[in-house]
Amino acid sequence: MKKRSSRRIRRVLITGATGSGGSYLAEHILENHPQVEVHGLSRWHSAAHGPRALSAKIEMHECDLMDFSSTLAAIKESKPDAVFHLAAHANVRVSFIEPTAVMSNNVVGTTNLLEALRLSDLDPWIQLCSTSEVYGQVTKKDIPINENCALRPVSPYAVSKTAQDLLGFSYFKSWGMKIIRTRMFTYFNPRRTDLFATSFARQVALIEGGFQKELRHGNLASVRTFIDVRDAVRAYWDAILYCEPGEAYNIGGTTTMTVGDCLKRLKALSAADIPTRIDPALVRPSDVTLQIPDTAKFRRATGWKPIYDFDESLKHLLKHWRREVSRRGGEA
Repeated sequence: MKKRSSRRIRRVLITGATGSGGSYLAEHILENHPQVEVHGLSRWHSAAHGPRALSAKIEMHECDLMDFSSTLAAIKESKPDAVFHLAAHANVRVSFIEPTAVMSNNVVGTTNLLEALRLSDLDPWIQLCSTSEVYGQVTKKDIPINENCALRPVSPYAVSKTAQDLLGFSYFKSWGMKIIRTRMFTYFNPRRTDLFATSFARQVALIEGGFQKELRHGNLASVRTFIDVRDAVRAYWDAILYCEPGEAYNIGGTTTMTVGDCLKRLKALSAADIPTRIDPALVRPSDVTLQIPDTAKFRRATGWKPIYDFDESLKHLLKHWRREVSRRGGEA
């Protein structure tokens, strides 16, 4: 049952508002909480993943989180009651190739944001978007993974997110900032092409359209629990309303299977023959292979539960990429 919240959120700021996750969050707030004024941060050289019309519906602030002065200016201009920190260099595989860029972007950017908020004379609720990657390579005795599981990140990306996570706790303990850390497990996000399920759906659509001959993939043995991005952003909103500052919360779905089984379910939705092969370039030097969350803490705090089931989310994902391929052809 959904709880009642005494927190009154009238103006929000989303970092990475035009990105794959930020755009879904902005849409959710605009559609379900029309009384809330939505502001976003976006840097000029970032790719926009959300609908073009979205930028016209929210107040955008030109800001590079790597630049403290522009970050502080954007905070003072937007004056948020709540901040959702989603901006990050989030490609795990690329982080092995460009570790310095990923570490610098994610850690320095988050430090600048928290410092700007600390010095701004504002006291907003802050949702820091972390990831299940911080838990790293867990063992079966850790399953289901709860928030007290040791943090053992194995990729540069995961290390950077662990640093963000711990920075959030540090600023809560040191200055009493109202920072809530959420650790999101595997989710379906049609707008984020580096996620394996999105890559699979995109390639299926390209093969159906005659633009590609075979589907390339990396490790298929990893076990994951899936959640729809629309449920994920609703969870972010609920975290701001109900969760306790200083605490970390796991968010994830209830359907568990291997990456390979996810691919089989996706292929079954296509009438085309979908040949597949492993691509060594898509295999990470080290991988997280067992990601099953315990989400009881978050559910107790919020009353949240997923709305979309696995098959519904998978069909939504494939429909998106069929539409993109129909519109853009082989350039999708």
